[in-house]
Amino acid sequence: MEILNLNDKDNKLFYIGGVVRDEILNAESFDVDLTYEGNAIEFAKNIKGLKILKVNEPFGTVRVLIKNKEVDIASTRAEKYERAGHLPTVTKIGCSLKEDVLRRDFTINALAKNVHTGEIIDFTGGLSDIKNKTIKVLHDNSFIDDPTRILRALKFAVRFNFKLDEHTKLLRDNYLKNINYDMSFKRLKKELIETFNLNSQIAYEEFINAEIYKLVTPKEASLAKINIENFIDKYKKLINPDNIWLIYLGTIEDLSNLELTKEEQKIINDYNTIKNSQPKNDYEIYKLFESLKPESVLLYGIMVNVEIAERYLSKLKNINVNITGKDIKGLGIPPSSKYNNCFEYILKEKLKNPKLSYKEELALAKKFFEKE
Repeated sequence: MEILNLNDKDNKLFYIGGVVRDEILNAESFDVDLTYEGNAIEFAKNIKGLKILKVNEPFGTVRVLIKNKEVDIASTRAEKYERAGHLPTVTKIGCSLKEDVLRRDFTINALAKNVHTGEIIDFTGGLSDIKNKTIKVLHDNSFIDDPTRILRALKFAVRFNFKLDEHTKLLRDNYLKNINYDMSFKRLKKELIETFNLNSQIAYEEFINAEIYKLVTPKEASLAKINIENFIDKYKKLINPDNIWLIYLGTIEDLSNLELTKEEQKIINDYNTIKNSQPKNDYEIYKLFESLKPESVLLYGIMVNVEIAERYLSKLKNINVNITGKDIKGLGIPPSSKYNNCFEYILKEKLKNPKLSYKEELALAKKFFEKE
């Protein structure tokens, strides 16, 4: 974590939040967050030779280049939620370190470590909560101000095997009984992605059983009948790792509040198109799934018929007809719509015998047209 060598004579530069927590837990840290007690932009400008890459005046943040690494330094700041569920408004830049940490989500993320002295500053009991594996909010309006913190709590609980303290759990459950849907669903989606891309059955079961899913939709949801984590692990090489979250969320009927990308929406739409289908043989299974992304097939397996989905993914998916229209033309048969019928005939035969060679496919094509 020690990456800085800056001239901070007043010792006002701190590692903050997750990076401190992760160091204490000996866990991998995904980000290095730095806070300057005061105005970070002015601090950076006063360091001779420091390359400034970007400045965000309203939030008091500055991005600098240190040892060929881009590092963001934030000013300590105070915030106010003028509109619950949305981004807060910055009310003060350069407040005390204590004021800054008190705006954060949980005590385990409110720790600071002086960059130069190594001293850990703990205003909220975060060290004790880390020791006791406890997730605790800093104040009773925490989830009202920012309901995405409910998902963040779930994510940290899964990552570190922590549990919510009783009061925090009560606050969560009370909020889920009276959700304010006037919230930032963009932020909610970000937390959903981070939580479920962990591919955790424990997270999924808590998400459904504790009714956290109601942050996404008021419509009822229930647990899938199979272990999604194991099912995804079995076919993980086939899917885009960035879409794992959508397989979990696809078990919920209504995702209309989430702004899905075209690719994400197609995965859901394709699943909805096929979910009432019950193919009776290998050819029907193949034709049902052949043009779909594996995520849609997995959703079908999770929600409809796991045996059919597994049959396709493990046995049928990579079966293809190798001859082309050029090969058929080489047999002296002029191009026509019958070419497609021929390919379907060969596909049916190849699904019965995947070991058919190129020559055997060609012989089948010749046989097909001789019958015509």
